[in-house]
Amino acid sequence: MSLDCIANASLGETGFSYTLSLISGKYKMTILYTLMEFGVVRFNEMKKYIGTISYKTLSLSLKELEADGLVHREEYPQIPPKVEYSLTERGKSLIPILDSMCEWGDRNRLPR
Repeated sequence: MSLDCIANASLGETGFSYTLSLISGKYKMTILYTLMEFGVVRFNEMKKYIGTISYKTLSLSLKELEADGLVHREEYPQIPPKVEYSLTERGKSLIPILDSMCEWGDRNRLPR
């Protein structure tokens, strides 16, 4: 890209920037991947599967993903409370991107 083009451009106005604003954060992509792989997941199951995430961070990330319309939260009125998470249609539209990332990782993983 030439200097003239970039001088008149703004990253903040791109689709890339918008997408990144929705999925940035240490665990958001991991949460989306988990829901893509397993469909409907309960909070504690997700916490156990991810392992390194704190309860507070998982809760906050899920709330943000829900507010952005990527994750659906279903609460069941019972004792003890039961809450399940799944991808919305908007969240499911990210599956091809997540699949591509998985394929890239499988092809380019360095041997240990």
